[in-house]
Amino acid sequence: MSENNRDGKRTARERLAVEREKQKAAEKRRRALIVGAAVVGVLGLAAVIGVVAANAGKDDQGSAGPVVAPSGANGEENLAIPVGKDTAKSTLTVWEDFRCPACQSFEKTYRSTIHELTDAGQLRVEYRLATIIDGNMGGSGSRNAANAAACAQDLGRFTPYHDVLYDNQPPETDDAFSDDAKLIELAGKVDGLNTPAFRTCVEDGTHDGWVDKSNEAFGKGGFTGTPTVLLNGKNIFQDQTMTPDKLKQQVQETARG
Repeated sequence: MSENNRDGKRTARERLAVEREKQKAAEKRRRALIVGAAVVGVLGLAAVIGVVAANAGKDDQGSAGPVVAPSGANGEENLAIPVGKDTAKSTLTVWEDFRCPACQSFEKTYRSTIHELTDAGQLRVEYRLATIIDGNMGGSGSRNAANAAACAQDLGRFTPYHDVLYDNQPPETDDAFSDDAKLIELAGKVDGLNTPAFRTCVEDGTHDGWVDKSNEAFGKGGFTGTPTVLLNGKNIFQDQTMTPDKLKQQVQETARG
């Protein structure tokens, strides 16, 4: 065999070897791309499943979490916070919003009379909480304050904290009650309330779901605004002649039978 033929064969073999190496390299790249795509696909599927699962969880609990009624709440779906003796012959149902200026006005006008009648065992009050100012003005102060009041109920301090909130109510456009620190600060005005249990309840929004449920009941009740005040089922807040003395007279007459 001539030298030229041998050189030609070596060159051909070398070219073939190089081509094979190229093919091997290309095959490795192809396999790597396939594996990478598979991994990305699996991760993407996992992410989708995670999002669906997370959203499913939110749908199950709602944005405010589970409905946890405060201690001692009663009435339909445990949406009422009772104050006074069960043996009282008159029941005053008060729908309120802690951001509502008209509610503050009602409280300041009728508070001492209501306390007198409940202390005497002649009147039982059912407080029901709404959040219509949050809906009208924006913010979350109505809900947060209502949750904090429910937390106070858990510790047997609802009435004094309820009164403190109205005594320190911010202007309607000021969402100051959305600040947990503010609500906790005000708890310091009530003996025995500013405790770790109360602070945790406020900061965790333990009763937010219950507050939302109460507000839904307010809407379904067909009421036009807060406060809505019912004495033995009759709307007395719409009675232009109603006064604290008249309320006291009606409750005492019912108590006497």
